Amino acid sequence: MIEGLVELSSISRDALWHGSIVFIRVGAMIALLPAFGEQSVPTRVKLGLALAFTAIVAPAAPAPPVFDVAQQALGLALAETLTGFFLGMMLRLFILALQVAGSIAAQSTSLSQLFGGAGGDPLPAMGHVLVIGGLALATIMGLHVQIAEFMINSYALVPMGDVIPADMLSRAGIAEISRAFALGFTLAAPFVIASLIYNVTLGVINKAMPQLMVAFVGAPAITAGGLVLLMLAAPLMLSIWVEAMALFIMDPFRGPG
Repeated sequence: MIEGLVELSSISRDALWHGSIVFIRVGAMIALLPAFGEQSVPTRVKLGLALAFTAIVAPAAPAPPVFDVAQQALGLALAETLTGFFLGMMLRLFILALQVAGSIAAQSTSLSQLFGGAGGDPLPAMGHVLVIGGLALATIMGLHVQIAEFMINSYALVPMGDVIPADMLSRAGIAEISRAFALGFTLAAPFVIASLIYNVTLGVINKAMPQLMVAFVGAPAITAGGLVLLMLAAPLMLSIWVEAMALFIMDPFRGPG
């Protein structure tokens, strides 16, 4: 019986060590993931989500090495933390894409100042609508399942204990930041085109009728037109955004498309 207890204690110790290392990477990712890592989500809920994802990922994750020196274990924990933060930040950039799209769309329709959310001012209303709608759509379409697959596949991308090379970190970071801004501008393209047509039309009318106060006539038109365009374009914008994020989850380090 004593031998059985000793063996059970060894198995429990290994399982606890395995779960702890997996929890470090998963917890770092949870802090930044879309929907799960939002500031509005309480810390206790995030902790529960991290534990739940750890229970899902741990059986599929490779067993970590057992170190006799504390410095080696600390190095492993730091490497896993860096990997988790990096992968979580890559997904977090998709929220930035929606915020950029909302800021450009709101500025184009005279509903906000450009880069209104970059300072102390809150994000424009269009940005909030797009972010909340995108997160809701992604969650409905199985974001939690995709995230679990992404966490499991992350051990094939970055093996446990490996530090992401600096060149790979810089190349992937620059590529994803560029892709996020390109995606944000692409989503806001209908509003930019509508704003261009509106301003050209306003200029023609002003040239033909200089005595008419075209600004007072056109301001309500562009505001109403922007809201109508948001109602019509938002479903397509969000579907494109969800598809782009799903493609990234399937192949995170692909080249720019």
